[in-house]
Formats: sequence, structure tokens, C-alpha cells
Amino acid sequence: MPDPLASPQTLRAAEPEQAVAEVNAAFRKLKAEVAKVVVGQDAVVDQLLMSMFCKGHALVVGVPGLAKTLLISTIARSISLSFSRVQFTPDLMPSDITGTEVIEEDKSTGAREMRFVKGPIFANVILADEINRTPPKTQAALLEAMQEHQVTVAGVQHRLPTPFFVLATQNPIEQEGTYPLPEAQLDRFMFNIKIGYPTEAEEVEIIKRTTGGAEARPSPVLGAADVTRVQDLVREAPVADYVIRYALRLVRVTRVGERAGERAGEASEPSDVPTPKLVKDYLAWGAGPRAGQYLILAAKARAVLEGSFNVTPDHIRAVAKPVLRHRMITNFNAEADGVSSDDIIDALLKEIPVEGAGGATKRAMDQALR
Repeated sequence: MPDPLASPQTLRAAEPEQAVAEVNAAFRKLKAEVAKVVVGQDAVVDQLLMSMFCKGHALVVGVPGLAKTLLISTIARSISLSFSRVQFTPDLMPSDITGTEVIEEDKSTGAREMRFVKGPIFANVILADEINRTPPKTQAALLEAMQEHQVTVAGVQHRLPTPFFVLATQNPIEQEGTYPLPEAQLDRFMFNIKIGYPTEAEEVEIIKRTTGGAEARPSPVLGAADVTRVQDLVREAPVADYVIRYALRLVRVTRVGERAGERAGEASEPSDVPTPKLVKDYLAWGAGPRAGQYLILAAKARAVLEGSFNVTPDHIRAVAKPVLRHRMITNFNAEADGVSSDDIIDALLKEIPVEGAGGATKRAMDQALR
């Protein structure tokens, strides 16, 4: 298991523009290292890295055998971070994840004392495999760690290592004997990432790699200090008001039954954006405030990883599906007609306009970049 503190610091530039260029170069190198082991899944790799660089957590949904575990462990090795995998089962207890206190006897004196034995959650990257297979009590223990970056055992709080990411997986096929995450807990995941089957060419390459004798190993590209630097850089990226309002318009228009005058982001000015028909017909509940926060953060991360310090509506569109798909609750009509949350997001991206991207906004962005 790699020691993140032992890895050299890669990102050294102090100026934001130079640092962004370094991040882009490191990002391309990082993807090349991951590609040594994992074939394809470029979009999934991008989204996993974006969530990590935003201090977020991700839920990865896909059928068995799509290399979810291999992908996540490879990313952890490429960033020189410690990695733990927890296989969730119906009999898993909270202490199996967080750790427990044991009685330890000093053989020289015979004295006994309680000692805390850390569980697998004390790592930088946690793979929570099939999180919906374990009871709510164990799920709640993991979610405390996700939100507070600490665990509480016997009334004592234990801080988790930094950086800390939870990447949970779910099988979308088998739902018998599972404990689906409630909407409030799903909302704490920054991204809901769908991982699909490889193409025919990719599957040929997978078979070649996995049935031969050679085993590829990725080289560390970034260290823990680099991850923290990228996280800070993402937060520093300026965003124009019109981009924020576009993100909010996407979020607020999903809230079925909300007054039109409140959807523009300013209660005093009615919105002239009509509610799309798919929203009226197929949504029971819309996205909450975290959706707007994560849309902006994810757009910042995408811009920085692309080598830009300028966040645009295109960056918002690129991250809309993984941010919004698990924050919108479809109704019975949607299930009957085969309409998914992704279909509704596609309609929103087509129908919701970008407003206010004028010269004054550009001048404000240029001034912020100085």
C-alpha cells in the first residue's frame, strides 16, 4: 500500500494560470497511467477524478464484471493514496468498517487498557462495494465518515486521513435482499456515475490483456499534497454570475409546482423559462440546493482539468447528468413510459437557455483572472 506522504510533490507553480497548466499536464499523464490497466471508460475516469478533486464522494452504478474495483484501485495507486475495499454484506456491522476497542494487556505489568483498532475506513480511498447490500445502521456509519471525515466509537471521535474519498458501487440489476439508500443519503454523493459495457474493440483489448502473462502497473503521478493543491485550485476558480444563474435555472426548473417567479434565482423578477413538458409529466420531486453547489464545483473541476481557469456553461452541461440524475425523483408515469432521469436532463439542456453572457460579464471574468 503506497505511502502518500512519501511521494514527491508534482505541482509547484504558485500562480493560478501556471498551476492550471501543470494540473492539465498531470491529468493527461494520470489518465495515461490508468489506461495501462483499465481499457476505455474515459468518461468514468474523468468523473471519478473530478469528484475527488472537489472533495466529493461518488456512487458508481453498473453490472458486475465492468472493472469497477480495478478502476478505483488503479486510480488510488496512480495518485499514491492508500486504498481499502469493503465488501458490504447483510451481516456487516458498523464496527467492521470503523474499527473497535479491544482490551490489551501489558505482559510486563499485567495492566489492562482499552485500545482502538482502526477499521478499513482509515484510508484515503474507500471502495464501498455494493453499498445497498448492508443494513441502514452500517450505511449510516459510513455516511457519518463521508460527511464529517471522522468516526465515533465508544463516544470518542477519531479523525480520518486527508484526503478522504468514498467511492460506492451498486448493482442496478439485483434489488432483492437489498437496502436502497434513502434520497437524503443519496444526495450526499456528489456524482452518480453510470458505467456501461465496453465497445467490441475495447473488449478485444481487455481479453488480450487479461489472458496473457504480463501485468501492467501504473506509476504514481500525484501525491496527497498535490491532491490538496488541486482541491484548493478548484475552489479558487472564478465563476461569472450568468454561469451560476444558468446552473440554478437547471436545478430550480426541476422543482415541480414551484412558482415560476422564483425560478430565475431572483424572486422579484419572474422567469420567462417555461417548465419543460417532461418535468411536468414525469417528475415527482426536483433537485435540492446541493445540486447547484455541486454543478458549480464540478464545472470548476472540469475547467481546471482541461487547463482553463474560465468556467463556461459548456462545463455545466458536461457535468449535469452525474450531478442531477440521483437528485430527481421520477413518478409512476415515467416508469410506465420508460422515461429516465437522464432523458429529463437531456430535455433541460436543450430547452433551458443561457442568459446574460454579455461583454460586461466577460470584462468581469477578465478582471477576476488578473
